[in-house]
Amino acid sequence: MSVHEFTRKPDIAADGFAFAENPRWHDGRLWFADIHGGSVYAMNGDGALETVVTPLDSPSGIGFMPDGSLLVVAVHEMKIYRWNNGQLSPHADLSHMAKAGLNDMLVDPQGRAYAVQHGFDWRGGEPAVAAALLCVEPDGSVHKAADDMTSGNGMVLSPDGRTFIIAESGACRLSAFDRDAQGRLSNRRVFAQLPDGYYPDGICLDDTGAVWVSCCWGPGVIRVEDGGRITHLVPSEEGRNPFACVFGGPDRRTLYICTAEQEEPAVALAKMTSRIEAIDVGFAGAGLP
Repeated sequence: MSVHEFTRKPDIAADGFAFAENPRWHDGRLWFADIHGGSVYAMNGDGALETVVTPLDSPSGIGFMPDGSLLVVAVHEMKIYRWNNGQLSPHADLSHMAKAGLNDMLVDPQGRAYAVQHGFDWRGGEPAVAAALLCVEPDGSVHKAADDMTSGNGMVLSPDGRTFIIAESGACRLSAFDRDAQGRLSNRRVFAQLPDGYYPDGICLDDTGAVWVSCCWGPGVIRVEDGGRITHLVPSEEGRNPFACVFGGPDRRTLYICTAEQEEPAVALAKMTSRIEAIDVGFAGAGLP
């Protein structure tokens, strides 16, 4: 079967950011972090933008606790902060277990946060090494959820909470786990082995169980089924790369995509050309994020 390539370009929902990443649809708004810009934003369906938290040290993964408070990863501090009622407070310190910075995060309905780490200084030229996926319990305690993630990145959780899927950017792979009621992961397996160069970054799930993958240095955002069959492609605009995606809108039928021309911090801050794009792809979102 051939891949369906969308010919209509996504709309620009918001622009003027340094490096927009980690979008989440919550409480009728699109939330996302500007990693290099040091802020977390929320945008309603009309495009009105609110700066929720600023300044922060390279905010990355975000998610929500059962009480609605916001969790935010601070990349270089290797900590997670909690934003509640206008106040920012420490939630968890992962610096004793993480190396070279944190990245994305997925928060489950119970307030359990799964956080990925770089594991090596990729900007500094260190060789790639596998690193553990970390789990932060609602009380802030930290433990390993899984070992040997090859540049772990975006994550999704099925609607029933029993299947956990993670992007391993360095391996061009999506790995799936079974998940029990206590959030423990087991039965690791390959969900999809992607072609070389299709480096998966942020991901989201649709209502058929397929995963939409932002291939940060690949052809665009792809839809891939369990087993690895690629069915759809939202192609990247020349000179831009997709780094994360999520379904949102009133019926979760709008795919929001975070794109950028350049991810080096100094250049990104000077150009401020990262943006949020939006397109109806004919599927609805499911699960988390």
